[in-house]
This record gives sequence, structure tokens and C-alpha cells, in this order.
Amino acid sequence: MTDIPRTMPAVAYRKSLPIEDPESLVDLELPVPRPGPRDVLVRVEAVAVNPVDYKIRKNADPGGEPRVLGWDASGVVVAAGDEVTLFSEGDEVYYAGDLNRPGADSRYHVVDERLVARKPASLSFTEAAALPLTALTAWEGLFERLGLHTGALEQTGALLITAAAGGVGSMTAQLARALTSLTVIGTASRPETEEFARRMGVRYVVDHHKPLAPQLAEVAPGGLDYVFSTTGTDRNMAAYAEALKPFGRIVAIDDFDSLPVGLLKPKSISFHWEFMFTRSMFRTADQAVQHHILTQVARLADAGILTTTATRDLGPVTAASLREAHRIQESGTAIGKTTLTGFAE
Repeated sequence: MTDIPRTMPAVAYRKSLPIEDPESLVDLELPVPRPGPRDVLVRVEAVAVNPVDYKIRKNADPGGEPRVLGWDASGVVVAAGDEVTLFSEGDEVYYAGDLNRPGADSRYHVVDERLVARKPASLSFTEAAALPLTALTAWEGLFERLGLHTGALEQTGALLITAAAGGVGSMTAQLARALTSLTVIGTASRPETEEFARRMGVRYVVDHHKPLAPQLAEVAPGGLDYVFSTTGTDRNMAAYAEALKPFGRIVAIDDFDSLPVGLLKPKSISFHWEFMFTRSMFRTADQAVQHHILTQVARLADAGILTTTATRDLGPVTAASLREAHRIQESGTAIGKTTLTGFAE
């Protein structure tokens, strides 16, 4: 059995503070957690940062108790609970985890085996850590919420993805290109984001800083069939309603205070939410679906059909490097995914 220490380095926050404050994220030594019956204990080798990390840090004050963030990780299984059947010690895995439990910005991390898959063998830990949260969001959004079918290449039409160079957008573009025959349209506003979006599978790029409807009319004169809205859903709703065909579908993942859904009624357009933590948050009976999705994603990556969206690695997991990663996410200018590799031990 792997020699597991009693304590471990971790990064946490004790109070909701601006990221410029050195106390917004701090280095700590915490006890190594013990796995429950269906848990695996993972020695974390790499993590990636997502908007959910800084949103929780800013809006969920832990009242002085340390709270560890981080919901994208890859590593090696070093111990397993009595009821674990999917993994054994030594397996290399990747996963996004569970908002109800401590995050993975720590040397060791426990996670329910049903949310975990073996990492793509062809990818490094760093490359793999960039994938789980966005791959699950994209897969569930496309194939569960929008009702598309994997590999049904006769299913044609036009799909719009907003912020197509972002973490979710770039993975959605790859999956749509690889597993459907949809015409993939993405929004971007800078030369570097447009280039990245095209590399990820976007055929046509429109500028999200300009009115969308006239641009969409040019690239999809027959109208849109689907919208995967990663940002700006409230301000873009009128454009979506105009560009979508009757009976079109929208899936959204962003946050807003109100939404003019009445605009969708004349065309019977349906609106769907996608939140990849729903299964783990509510302990649904089908949590293992995420294990199966990530297993399929790993196979596609090993086949060269999907590629990592990791674009920038900030070195070992420390409070300073994670503060920089949060700052990049909060700036709204991130392309692909920001990762951190290893721990300064």
C-alpha cells in the first residue's frame, strides 16, 4: 500500500476577499482525508481553474474556517473505500468532483468513484486536468439538454456557441464537430480567440461585441437550430429568438438575475439549464453517468479526436499561483484552460 502521510499541503480561503488581497487564498497544512465506502483517495498531480472557483470564493464566505476550492483534477488513486469497484490503487484518473465536498487544491483528495474515470493515456496529468468540468458540461449540454445524438451524423443544422474560445465553448465546439454534422458557429472578438475557436472546431466566427442577429443571418441564412449559451444569455436573448428556427433549443450555463423568456413563445423555442454539479449535488441515482461520459471523452482523446484545452500552466499549486489563476479567470480574457502542476513539497 502507498505510504500516505497524515497531513498535506493545500490552498484554501477563510474569508471572501478580493483576489488582490494576499489573504484571499492561503497556503495551509491540512489532515489527509479518509475515503468513504464509495470514495477513492487521489494523490493530486494537476488541477485546472474554472469560473466556479472564483465565484464561490467571492460569494460563499466560510466564516473563518478553511475551505478548499478546485473542481478539475487528475492524479493517482492511492487508496479506496470498501465498496469501490471501478478503480484500484495505482490507477491514473481525472474528474471534476462535487461542490458539496472540499475541492482538489490539495495534495490528496477524496471523491466518489462514480464521478471519476481513468485519464486519457495519451495526455499528461496537466493536459488531462483541463478537461473534466468542461467536457461534462459540454457533453451534458449537447446530448442531454439539447437532445442531440452522439455519432448521428445525419442530424444536421446550425449550432451557435458563445465565447467559443473559453473552456466550455472550446470543448463544446470539439464535441459538436466530432460527433455531429452540425454547422458550428462560435462567437469571439479578438484575433487570438478567433484563431483558437477555429482550431477547436468552429466553422464560422461572429463578433459578440457587435449585434449578433445580422451576423448570424449571414452565416446561417436558414436560421439556427441550437444555441449553447455560455455567457451573455440575458442580453443576447432577443438575438437568439430572432435567429433560431421554430422549435429551436437553447441551453445556458451562465448566471443572471432575470431573463425575457416570453420572447421564445412565438416560435415554441425551449430553454434548458446545464449545471454539471447537479448529479453530485443531489446524489441522483445516475451519478455514474459522469464516469461513463469521462470514459468516452478519454477514448476520444486517445484516438486523437479531442484535444486538451490547456493553454497556460502556472507551475506548482500554491496560494500565489492560484491567486494568479483566479485573477486570469476574473479578467474574462482566458483562452482555453489555466492549469497548475504538482505541489511545492
